[in-house]
Amino acid sequence: MISVPSPAGPLADRVPGPTEDEWAAAVAAIEAVPAGGRVLLLCHVNPDGDALGSMLGFGLGLCRLGGRQVQAAYPGVQQLPPALHGMPGAQLLVAPHEVWSDPDLVLCFDVASASRLGSLADRMSVPTSIVVDHHASNTRFGGIHLVDPGAAATSVVVQGLLDRLGVPLDEQIAECLYIALVTDTGSFRFEMTTPAVHELAARLLATGIAPAQIARRVFDSRPFGAVRLFGAVLQRSVLEPAAAGGRGLVWTYATLADLATYDQQPYVLEALIDSVRCTVEADVSCVLKQVAESTWAVSMRSKGGVDVSRVAVALGGGGHRLAAGFTGVGTAPDVIQAIRAELD
Repeated sequence: MISVPSPAGPLADRVPGPTEDEWAAAVAAIEAVPAGGRVLLLCHVNPDGDALGSMLGFGLGLCRLGGRQVQAAYPGVQQLPPALHGMPGAQLLVAPHEVWSDPDLVLCFDVASASRLGSLADRMSVPTSIVVDHHASNTRFGGIHLVDPGAAATSVVVQGLLDRLGVPLDEQIAECLYIALVTDTGSFRFEMTTPAVHELAARLLATGIAPAQIARRVFDSRPFGAVRLFGAVLQRSVLEPAAAGGRGLVWTYATLADLATYDQQPYVLEALIDSVRCTVEADVSCVLKQVAESTWAVSMRSKGGVDVSRVAVALGGGGHRLAAGFTGVGTAPDVIQAIRAELD
């Protein structure tokens, strides 16, 4: 068995990853599923590359072991960004109404709290469940916890579990885990990118996957309507140099009307935060994305001076020190005022 060490870094130094007993318990729970048994895999609503890639990569690995039925699902609207279409393992996905009600084992991926599982949260009440995650804000719901806040992505933890199960990497599994890794590290630009991350990337690339094609599909493909939408939303950006104790806040918002004007789907807004966070005068960046009349999906980023996960947790969400989010209620100014108050 090849074990993948937890990457070093600020969070890795403060919060321990899974213990050997937790790894052993997870392996034993998976191996205990009888022949023909049902294993349900879940990830959070509106899955990103790490959530979906981790879940499907593990699902493919479980299929390689054979002998078990496997389902994968996520709650909410069943609409993935085109960048994630055609990911290996997509044949395992089922709609929420098709999910088994009484699986033998449930694993959830990249989920910090049960609320992120929406209508599927009740599936975690089965006798045996495993939480695979890397969020420092994880609430330790479920049964067995493979939570490593020092990992750059949930896929790092997944690879550790696959190694312990004796599942060899192949090109399909590697593509899923690579997409997960590059999305959560910002193409290896973020703070948690460590030597261990690059070593894992090298293992994944060695299977024969095409990183240039993956990068074009995941990062460099956007409808022209989305380009125009970004221009309109960025035009209304606000810079508040005095916010966050003088470290600075930059923010903007996108409405449902904006999406309708440019004939775009909500998923295109996920990349908007990257265009805002580059503002040199602000440590904290924030994008509000309207999802209903008085409801906003809020994405927050920090360059290092502010722990935005603390802000997000205080407002009902979660995440990492440098990347977090929550659901805001009210008008856009109401939500920004709540953020401003927590930052100050």
